[in-house]
Amino acid sequence: MADDGASSEVRPGNQGAAPRSRRWAAASGVVAAVGAVVAGELLAGPLSPSLSPLTAVGGVMIDALPPGVKEWAVSLFGTADKAVFVVGMLLVIAAVGALAGILEHRRKFAGVAVMALFGLVGLAAVLTRAQLTPGAVPVPLLAALAGGLLLRFLVRRLQEEAPAYAGGAGGAGGAGGAGGARTPGRRTFLQVLAATAGVTAVGGIVAAVWRGTAAGISTAREKLQLPPAASGAPAIPAGAEVGLGGMQPLVTPNRDFYRIDTALIVPVIDPVTWTLRVTGMVDQEIQLNLADLLTKPLIERHVTIACVSNEVGGDLIGNARWLGWPVRELLALARPQSGADMVLTRSSDGWTAGTPLEALTDGRDAMLAVGMNGEPLPLEHGFPVRMIVPGLYGYVSATKWLTELRLTRFADEEGYWTPRGWSERGPIRTASRIDVPRTGRRVSAGTVMFGGVAWAQHTGVGKVELRVNRGPWQAADLAPGISRDTWYQWQLGIELAPGQYEVQVRATDLNSQPQAEERRSVAPDGATGFHTIRVDVNP
Repeated sequence: MADDGASSEVRPGNQGAAPRSRRWAAASGVVAAVGAVVAGELLAGPLSPSLSPLTAVGGVMIDALPPGVKEWAVSLFGTADKAVFVVGMLLVIAAVGALAGILEHRRKFAGVAVMALFGLVGLAAVLTRAQLTPGAVPVPLLAALAGGLLLRFLVRRLQEEAPAYAGGAGGAGGAGGAGGARTPGRRTFLQVLAATAGVTAVGGIVAAVWRGTAAGISTAREKLQLPPAASGAPAIPAGAEVGLGGMQPLVTPNRDFYRIDTALIVPVIDPVTWTLRVTGMVDQEIQLNLADLLTKPLIERHVTIACVSNEVGGDLIGNARWLGWPVRELLALARPQSGADMVLTRSSDGWTAGTPLEALTDGRDAMLAVGMNGEPLPLEHGFPVRMIVPGLYGYVSATKWLTELRLTRFADEEGYWTPRGWSERGPIRTASRIDVPRTGRRVSAGTVMFGGVAWAQHTGVGKVELRVNRGPWQAADLAPGISRDTWYQWQLGIELAPGQYEVQVRATDLNSQPQAEERRSVAPDGATGFHTIRVDVNP
């Protein structure tokens, strides 16, 4: 009995040993879980460049999110929404990994079972994705195996060094355990853990570089020679860019062009093997490759495109010079059948958009774009081929990484966003924005220069007006537009005395229809309302 009582005492060297062991077990689990993710990314490089367990699970989660959550993320984080989402995923994975480490420390193979479950979840996600290939199937299982082995290795080393955390046999190491000094055993485990974490970090960098360079696709893109346009872009009119300091350029550089899509990682498409199919309600199904497409008479046009998630005054809009083949010419070869009124375009990752057939055949410059601002499409903007349709929001038209055009009917099929609460057709609303000065900016009294952009795609802007403190509208100097399919710049100098002012802008299209004043959110068919800023004028 005396021995039993003595064994139950908490020795000074043992105080805090169990919590410390749990913490290091949790750390081991985090390293193992992240290691499994890195292994999955590295294995996906040669086996499945377009699909990894991480992107598959992320894609399933994105598809499952309610539209309101997605809109909140876009409005809060803008084009950084995917980076934030990936960080959130990694934090969740790290938390589950920590739990796996603690479970493995308590009972052999309990944490390994969690890793195995990870693998099964990854496999289930991979099997649901449009980019599925035979090479993608074993990747989540191999990644889970790597994570399980790594977890078992780290926890076993931790348990082997347990005396270092308990103060050693008989409490001989009490000072080292309770006082925090690193005993030889503890140092050995920490060295192993640090080395493993370092190798995992290096693997993560290699995987990021591999994915970032898209397994050689970037090189293929750089080597791609685009043919000259059979019909070049009209010259930009003199004075189309007002030259007011702080204004965005009339033509948006590729690096600054907004990116909003559902692809967690940019899809990897080999331009040599890429094909586009025209299917559905057509008399003649068509398949062409990139070499075929580049032999067609291409056109080059400036077109402004916008995301339906663009809030009033937002920046999810851009203007570029696009090179491509008119979609109407491809559809003419396919010969749409009577009754077809929609073209369901499909991306390589399975995303779809339902575009009105009328918008692709009515003479506007809708195109299968291969170039952007004088170079092949950037990977993140749809390389090798994407859709550009003037006058329609991107969710019903601007399909990136294009692989299929399916002729069908709105009554029979839906694009990705329509069943999630968005309207079927998505014409871009007439709108305007004040870029200079920024809201809340302090300016000096006198003539204050205002400037910005306005758009009424496929109609054209007739005039832009400003009003101060809800007073009379004043006509701005409207620069000549490149075309009715692009935005226009404008400017106006207003005399303002010291004080605080509310300034609003509105555009009217060439059909004399002013933009809507009623303030509405982006869902279901685009935001409306006057962009309003506050200006503080100093003496």
